[in-house]
Amino acid sequence: MRLLLSLLFMAKKKRRPLEETVEKIHQGDAALREELIESYKPFIAKTVSSVCKRYIHESDDEFSIGLIAFNEAIQKYSSEKGNSLLSFAEVMIKRRVIDYIRQQSRNQNLSFNISIDPTEEEQQRSTIEDELSLDEFRKKTEQDQRRDEIIQFQAVLKDFDLSFQDLLEQSPKHADARKNAMLVAKSMVENEELKNLLLDKKRLPIKQLEDRVKVSRKTIERNRKYIIAIALILIGDYVYLKDYIKGVLET
Repeated sequence: MRLLLSLLFMAKKKRRPLEETVEKIHQGDAALREELIESYKPFIAKTVSSVCKRYIHESDDEFSIGLIAFNEAIQKYSSEKGNSLLSFAEVMIKRRVIDYIRQQSRNQNLSFNISIDPTEEEQQRSTIEDELSLDEFRKKTEQDQRRDEIIQFQAVLKDFDLSFQDLLEQSPKHADARKNAMLVAKSMVENEELKNLLLDKKRLPIKQLEDRVKVSRKTIERNRKYIIAIALILIGDYVYLKDYIKGVLET
């Protein structure tokens, strides 16, 4: 689903797919391993912070644990397992950091000669694990909601004789053109008359739009289907789809 949305709304990136990068690393490209780890340090810090419930600096021991875990994830990752590298790495990092926190807790208690209440320790362990389970549940819920939103949007597109395939084939290829088409759609829905014309006639009010925006008629006609789709998202109650549009418009 996310790949489909990225194809529709986001600028196309020329970066190598992670799977291809990991495969080259497995073949012995040590420099590429270092490059990958360096570029994903913010991801590592964010993942570690989510477990520790505080901001993590690169100088913190917990960050080092996360770094080691990310490297381990690269080594053990296989695309045949179905998960993405980042999903696999996230689980690996969280597990290693939790193990580290437990070990530190045990060492601290021993060094101060404090008797450990087994019940209290088990409760602490359960709390961390419950938080991780809750995090996974939230992610699953968000995925389900995003999927349902796309299914609803597909039904609306059908009323306008459009499909996702149409949008993939005819969406603007360049980031600037895509952004300009979104601005045209935004301008249209902000005008009550033009918005109603779109919804009532099930087609783009090209002549009226031409008078309102600084875009040529030819450009509007060429991007007609894409502009309609963006306008429908802006009009409808689409939380996740609107986030994609917002991300493009704010760049």
